[in-house]
Amino acid sequence: MQQTPNAVTRRTDEPGPGLRVRVQKFGTALSNMVMPNIGAFIAWGLLTALFIESGWLTGIFSSLKDPSGWVAKIGGWGDFSSGGIVGPMITYLLPVLIAYTGGRMVHGVRGGVVGAIAAIGVIAGADVPMFMGAMIMGPLGGWLMRRLDALWYGKIRPGFEMLVDNFSAGIVGMVLAIVGFFGIGPVVSSFTRIAGDAVNFLVNNDLLPLTSILIEPAKILFLNNAINHGVLTPLGTAEAAKTGESILFLLETNPGPGLGILLAYTLFGSGAARASAPGAAVIQFFGGIHEIYFPYVLAKPRLILAVILGGMTGVFINVLFNDGLRAPAAPGSIIAIYAQTPEGDFLGITLSVLGSALVSGVVGALLLKTGGSDAVDLGAATAEMESLKGKKSSVASMLTRTAAQGPVRSIVFACDAGMGSSAMGASVLRRKIQKAGFADVTVVNQAISNLTDTYDLVVTHRDLTERARQLTGSAVHVSVDDFMSSPRYDDVVELIRSGGRADGAEGADEQTRDPAEGTDADSAEGESEAALAVDSIALHGAARSRDDAIAEAGRLLVDAGAVDPDYVAAMLERERSVSTFMGKGLAIPHGTNEAKAMIRRTAISFVRYDDPIDWNGKPAEFVIGIAGAGKDHLAMLNQVAQVFLDAGQVERLRAAQTPEQVMAILNARR
Repeated sequence: MQQTPNAVTRRTDEPGPGLRVRVQKFGTALSNMVMPNIGAFIAWGLLTALFIESGWLTGIFSSLKDPSGWVAKIGGWGDFSSGGIVGPMITYLLPVLIAYTGGRMVHGVRGGVVGAIAAIGVIAGADVPMFMGAMIMGPLGGWLMRRLDALWYGKIRPGFEMLVDNFSAGIVGMVLAIVGFFGIGPVVSSFTRIAGDAVNFLVNNDLLPLTSILIEPAKILFLNNAINHGVLTPLGTAEAAKTGESILFLLETNPGPGLGILLAYTLFGSGAARASAPGAAVIQFFGGIHEIYFPYVLAKPRLILAVILGGMTGVFINVLFNDGLRAPAAPGSIIAIYAQTPEGDFLGITLSVLGSALVSGVVGALLLKTGGSDAVDLGAATAEMESLKGKKSSVASMLTRTAAQGPVRSIVFACDAGMGSSAMGASVLRRKIQKAGFADVTVVNQAISNLTDTYDLVVTHRDLTERARQLTGSAVHVSVDDFMSSPRYDDVVELIRSGGRADGAEGADEQTRDPAEGTDADSAEGESEAALAVDSIALHGAARSRDDAIAEAGRLLVDAGAVDPDYVAAMLERERSVSTFMGKGLAIPHGTNEAKAMIRRTAISFVRYDDPIDWNGKPAEFVIGIAGAGKDHLAMLNQVAQVFLDAGQVERLRAAQTPEQVMAILNARR
């Protein structure tokens, strides 16, 4: 079938993931350590802007008789590196937050704690703010802790778990702190100085504008996270700690080049691109969402020259006026930029933004009016941008709602094992599609390894989309994060509606038949109820971490005789690949596809927690362990999905006093 350009990702004859995808993943990892802590960076920047010796409030209070009062104490006058609040924040708080976040990404809270301990070593062993050191030590601490936990998992005698957990984390953290102090800290400190010297060389030789040749195309290719948060923010923060400001914070965040492109489309574009450009300009300039202008550049690739020249102009003006920001401006909104602008730099920064917008706009207009047809397929460009990004852009999707070129009749929800996550997601999506009146559209679930290129649309977790695309190149791909209530499901319904209802569909063949419908579902109903036994229900779970909760649900499956003991380790391995958190407070851990040989019979376990478990930053109150030998557990998962879509039923699960009451709620037909 023909594919619509209004999709998350679109695949034709592209090769498998290469260097670009690997760099994007690296950039995403760096960004994921910094972005959750941007609020702390902003707080530090505001304190710097207000209270250091050259700050806004300092100028007001400097004429008072007692300049050593509360303003001076907050800023730490005379000792910017360590005095007051400002110095300790940049020296300790920000690197420790980054390290904790990086460790937690790898191994939950335990990894975060060990990563933070390790970061203290590089902080103490260096004479510059240790952001790069924190980005190394945080994930390293989490990875080592995860490897060690795996070595003695299941081998610790009951009653000694807490002792082993606490002392192992403490010992690993201590060793890494020492290694960081004597080894990594001085090395990273030297690298930071070398990188700073390189930046100074570019500035002193008027070469800094040349960085736009790399930065502006990188933004279009979604490599900006690797450059901005991985390099510019750490170097800029270190420079700002010494001088009070840094030009590096302006290299990527300047909204001028994007504004110029959108203004060029507004005045000289055509069709949908011209109509949507003014609204996109407002979002880009004031909201700071730069990705909204990327499709306009991709629609006319020669416009990359306009954004490069615009970026170079902005940097040149900043160098000319010796401008900089006190802290990162995130997102790249003019409002965020002005909030971090030192008192004497407003003129230069304003001129840099306007100058870059003017150059980008004029060059963009010339390129729009020359070089061939004016026709712009903004929908196709948006799909190309989302393909480069690797997931759907909720902001850019507002640019176009192009109708499907062919009807969507068959949908597959794929996950790593095809056992739990995909079955749950397929059930929710199926219900939404049927409620919209498209009963003839089939929705099935499948393991990624078993996918064939016979489906019209493939839904996967965003971390699995690349793998799925390699096996189903002709399908439309949709990436989701929240299996229970993803807004992407509504996009799928709209996609089906825009393509028209499939006519003449007499049902699915054996390969694509919905296992939760018709005779298959009826035969599975009784077996699925038997899959959950009273003894496999725990109303007050004892675990306090994600991995312990997975192990607790897995032990119930082992005790029920449904799986081999090694299946629990496979459940933990599966979780490290892609999260099984479904949303609505529910997680459904299960083993890998390779672990199906360890399943003796289909079974389900249910654990409720009085205090929600931290599941990769999301609260999991209910954990359902799954061992699916065939398809007879799918009807039960369908029941579970319907329960968790109903707030009243979830409240009944919270209030249940006996395992029998839980079974009654989960087994009730709807």
